[in-house]
Amino acid sequence: MKRLAFLNNPFTIALTGGIGSGKSFAGEILSELGAIVVDSDQLSHQSLERGESGFDQVVSHFGDSILTNGEIDRKKLAQIVFENPNEKKVLESIIHPLVREKWDEVVKLAPNGTVLVNLIPLLVETNGKARFDLTITISASEEIRKERLLKRGLYISQIEARIKNQVSDTDRATYCDIEILNNGTQAEFAQEITKIWQAQILPRVAEKI
Repeated sequence: MKRLAFLNNPFTIALTGGIGSGKSFAGEILSELGAIVVDSDQLSHQSLERGESGFDQVVSHFGDSILTNGEIDRKKLAQIVFENPNEKKVLESIIHPLVREKWDEVVKLAPNGTVLVNLIPLLVETNGKARFDLTITISASEEIRKERLLKRGLYISQIEARIKNQVSDTDRATYCDIEILNNGTQAEFAQEITKIWQAQILPRVAEKI
């Protein structure tokens, strides 16, 4: 089902979770079920492209040392902000409003009858719940998340630093409307997402008529 034509406007869902929890895979399944999925990380990347206001603001603050071949080198920028919490706050103060603007534009332009899902890692940190009709978080044990991230090629020191810089699964579960556990296989996870789509998401969508 690609369209829910009985809706008069988009139904918006925030999908969050810690690094290694399975957000991207959950987004793929929701897309297959009929949702339009937008990744906030991609919106962030767009905000830092040359010609965007985010590019000018970030380079103005952090300097030309973060550039490679005239473009912002996200690895250089990440190294700076991960080592300095104050610089991280500055970057977020620039990027978050721009990402919200791009998401709002997606919502504005979405065809009637669509279900929009925003993959948004920092939903809790940015207190963004009120901007969505429904919020969902993906949780997984820290041990399993570390195993997944090691398979992606990250070093354990990188993994632990990133997990430390994020809020806990418990905090996300308390904040969000729905929690989905992802400690099993991908097949089991996909089945659980499908069940929630049918039993919890679609009924909420119908209530918005």
